[in-house]
Amino acid sequence: MPPLSRSREGAEHPGGPTLSPARTSMAVPPRPPAPTPPLETLKKAVNDGTVEMVLCGIVDPHGRLAGKHYGARHFLMDVVPHGADMCSYLQSSSIDMTPAPAGSGLSSMQSGFPDFRVVPDLSTLRMVPWLPKAALVLADAFSDHGEPAALDPREILRHQLGRLAAHGLRAHAGLETECVLYQGTYAPTATVGGPDLTPLTPAGGDYALHLPPAATCYVDRLQHALAHAGMPVEAIKGEAAAGQIEVTFPYGDALEACDQHVVFKHAAQTLARTAGAEITFMAAPQTGVGSGLHLHVSLTHKGAPVFAHGEGRVLSETGVRAVAGLLDALPELAVLYAPNTNSYKRYLPGSFAPTRMTWGVDNRTCAVRVVGHGPTLRAEIRAPGADANPYLALAAVIAGIVHGLEHDLAPPPRWMGDAHTAGDERALPASLADALQLLQASALAQQAFGKDVVEGLAHLAGAEVEHQQRAVTDVEQTRWFTQA
Repeated sequence: MPPLSRSREGAEHPGGPTLSPARTSMAVPPRPPAPTPPLETLKKAVNDGTVEMVLCGIVDPHGRLAGKHYGARHFLMDVVPHGADMCSYLQSSSIDMTPAPAGSGLSSMQSGFPDFRVVPDLSTLRMVPWLPKAALVLADAFSDHGEPAALDPREILRHQLGRLAAHGLRAHAGLETECVLYQGTYAPTATVGGPDLTPLTPAGGDYALHLPPAATCYVDRLQHALAHAGMPVEAIKGEAAAGQIEVTFPYGDALEACDQHVVFKHAAQTLARTAGAEITFMAAPQTGVGSGLHLHVSLTHKGAPVFAHGEGRVLSETGVRAVAGLLDALPELAVLYAPNTNSYKRYLPGSFAPTRMTWGVDNRTCAVRVVGHGPTLRAEIRAPGADANPYLALAAVIAGIVHGLEHDLAPPPRWMGDAHTAGDERALPASLADALQLLQASALAQQAFGKDVVEGLAHLAGAEVEHQQRAVTDVEQTRWFTQA
């Protein structure tokens, strides 16, 4: 467990400096990532004062970390051996923490909001150098009867990985997410993209190696912080929209890839806010801007890749059935990877987001892009937005793959050219309301996820649809106030 350096990470100080060119000269040189610290290493760090606080958090259905800041000694003496209690409404509340209503089948006022048991997964324990003298560990939630909480995203993904394992297969994943950086502090009255929140990079900066100094400073700090936490990035690059960057992580175990993603978001948001900036993972933070969470997934059998036939870009029989299952299943599971009303404003013809359920070889207009060669051949699923809970999005993908394997499906011919023009192919849902209807009517979803998960996710999606239907937006006022 590497020690924190007070002089190297400005974000460790709550009143840290703003993003400015001067900070670039203080960037630390890269060093090899530290392994995930075992419990004995944490004990040593606590004893020598390197760590004073442990953040222990579950992942809620929205993909956010929720938990407590524990004194490090209390964490070792009490939480590690006995677990902890947290209110079960963390797994059933809407994005604004509105509890589920009575009769929803979820934790509610009717049930008295009981606690569930939280057990830290010590394999996820790591230093978080973006906070002073801190470590972080993810945890799993259990009911009083010792069963995993129904809407625990980590458990939902584990279940799908278990279904895949029953076919003798293991999934490997690499996640790449797009997000947008702004200088300024968000408030409900702030103008996003205007004077209140100004993008840190100009539009058209895709693959640019000459990012503005403020953005370069942020990217450097983020890379160094993640490396010191034992999760180095594969790459960070500029994207096409103003302020937009893309962060790519190395390929690895599917569950670990999602674990790292939620920790990365914690780092990205903390580093931005301590420097007077904001970073957003909205799927469509501004009109005409879309941010995706692209999931690269491959399959192995006893450690050997099985997605390709030979050394080229020809799919194996397993790969063919996996792609077919994805195309058939993903529209019915859209709630899992496009969870709110804003998610669907990313699916626009002419954009880099898919609108039709097509597949193609190295074709970024398709929902499923087959990319790589031979052992590296894989499926890039481009439908999830940056706002997706990575565990649920990947669970939907694995469920689709299993669906294809179990039903021996075959996909349509690969799409050549612009897949947005594929008018005869099935479309992605046009709205969250449409996606909710598909989920509730889906026998596939019931079989893959079970009644409790489907009903719980449907409740959360329904709460978002209802909120959108009730709320009068500034767009409506601007367009209709004097014209109606």
